[in-house]
Parts: sequence; structure tokens; C-alpha cells
Amino acid sequence: MALLLLVLFFSSLTVGSASASAGDSLSTPKSKLIQYWNKEVRNNNHVIAKPTFLLSKASPLSAVDSARFSKLAAENALSSQFPAFCASANLFCFPDSSPNLEELITHTGAFADASGWVQSGVFFRESMLKKGKVLPMPDIKDKMPKRSFLPRSISSKLPFSTSKVSELKKIFHVDDNSTMETMIVKSLNECESAPSPGETKRCVGSAEDMIDFAISVLGRNVVVRSTENFKGSKQNIMIGSVEGINGGKVTQIVSCHQTLFPYLLYHCHSVPKVRVYEVDILDLNSKAKINHGVASCHMHTSDSNPNQAELTIASGPGQIKACHWVVENHLIWTVADLLTS
Repeated sequence: MALLLLVLFFSSLTVGSASASAGDSLSTPKSKLIQYWNKEVRNNNHVIAKPTFLLSKASPLSAVDSARFSKLAAENALSSQFPAFCASANLFCFPDSSPNLEELITHTGAFADASGWVQSGVFFRESMLKKGKVLPMPDIKDKMPKRSFLPRSISSKLPFSTSKVSELKKIFHVDDNSTMETMIVKSLNECESAPSPGETKRCVGSAEDMIDFAISVLGRNVVVRSTENFKGSKQNIMIGSVEGINGGKVTQIVSCHQTLFPYLLYHCHSVPKVRVYEVDILDLNSKAKINHGVASCHMHTSDSNPNQAELTIASGPGQIKACHWVVENHLIWTVADLLTS
């Protein structure tokens, strides 16, 4: 009898373990992302809300579809299910139908056009970040196509280098000399470009990869921020309440900018000597809050090479060079404020 009970006990453990494993494998990409955040990010016992924006970009794939497409990717057979994969995963697979794609491809930066012309009001002095100040807001609207991250279980199985463009073209059904090919090659070249002196950079196609990169630079006690929306763009706005992150101290950040690709891709890089602010943005006439923005102010160093727009703001080495708004859907990671609760 004792032997029978022992056998039944170990059998129940095996079944329970198998059920837990099966339950984990059937989790949606979003639920897995939440689990990954809880596991990897350590906010020193402070309660910090989950990053709503990052979670909103998690893959919409069901658990079943995620597992199915991951298996196809491992077998190099994802192209056989391309239409279903594109639609289910919320990808950008038919760029030639986008009227503004050429402009996006030739875009040189968040605030510049193809010629390099920088919008008025892009850079401003740190002293302007005071309650009641009025300043022009550049166009901070995200003009990138709407896409989602891929689950890492899929993105890690896909080729990602200029030497494997032909494989990517096969997976995403890309024609030779098409706009899609130009888009993919340009983004890969950007991702493979050498970092600036002292910079660490990485392109990430999954939220988990972004979390890993931020942690590798800043440690596990991190928080991610983004400007709430694009309201106030291309008009004069009034500054409301201002909060200096990390007590307004100069710190290191990780900045992540969207890059054109079939799935959501961010180019993330470390930026030393920055002050970051969260700012309530008010309508100039009604004084009502219309946005909650993030601004970063960069330190001028002896090896800095500011453009002409920055030179109109810049001061000497060791002082703040210029501030700018974080564009809608771009992200800034910092060490979590010790006083955050």
C-alpha cells in the first residue's frame, strides 16, 4: 500500500509539471511578455506600473498561432503561410500601397526631412522647461506604419543581416528592386552601422530583446517612458508641471527609435550625460492639459558635433547642449527613480 501511494504521489507531480509546461506553451505573446517583465525587471521593491505602451505593441498572435508560426520559422517554411502570418501578426507587408513610404524611407531623423532641414522649435534651452513658459512644439506625430513586435520565439528564428537579404525577401515575398527591398536594406544597414565612440547600440524586433538591451546598459532597476500623444504639434504650447527624472541629475539613458521594417523594429542606443524631464503640455489658450511629454537635454562634450540648429542653442563643453521632445512612440529608458512609488 505504501509503495502504491508513493507511485501515485510521483505520478501527480509529473502530471502537474506537464500541465504547467503545457500552460506556459499556450500563453499568448502578451502574457509571456508580462511574465518576462516581472522576471527580469527589479524595481527595488517600489511598485511601478507595467509599461502600457510596450505591452500595447506586443504581438496580437494567439497562443496557437504563435506556436504554429514559430514552428514554421524553425523549418524555414514561414513564406508558405505569408498572407496569414502578415495579417495575424499585424505586420507591414505591402509597403508599395503606402502613399508616404518614399518620404519615410528618405527621412533622415525624427525632426528632419530628406534634405536635412530641421523643423523650427526642435531644439530649445533647458531653461524653457519651466511652468508657464511658452515655446513652439515641432511635429512629434509618429508617421511610421502601425505594426507589432514579433514574439521572440519567431523573431529569433528569422534572418537579420545584409548578407541574408535574399532569405528575408523570400519570407516576406519581396520583389527585386521594390520599395520593400529598399526599406529592408536601408534598415539593416542602419542596424549594422558602427556605434559612435562610447556608444552601445542594438536593433530589437521583440519587446523581450529591448528589455534585455536596456538592462544590459542600465541594470535591472529600469523604467521606460514615452510622450503620451502628438497633441500640441506644430503650434505654440505652454509648459505645465515639470518633473526632473532621477532628481534632475545628469544620467545615462537608453533611447529607442522606430525603424522601418515589416515587423516593429527599434534602433536602441545608449546615451551618456542626459537630463530627462516629464512635462505636462498645456493648450496655450485654455491652459488645459493636452499632452504629457518626455524631454531629454543632452550635455555638450568636446567631441560633440552639433548641427546648425543645435549650435544656436549650444553652450560650452560640460554644459547642456540642447533639449528636444521625445517623438510619439519613441522610447527612453532610465534607471527607476528611487522615490517612484
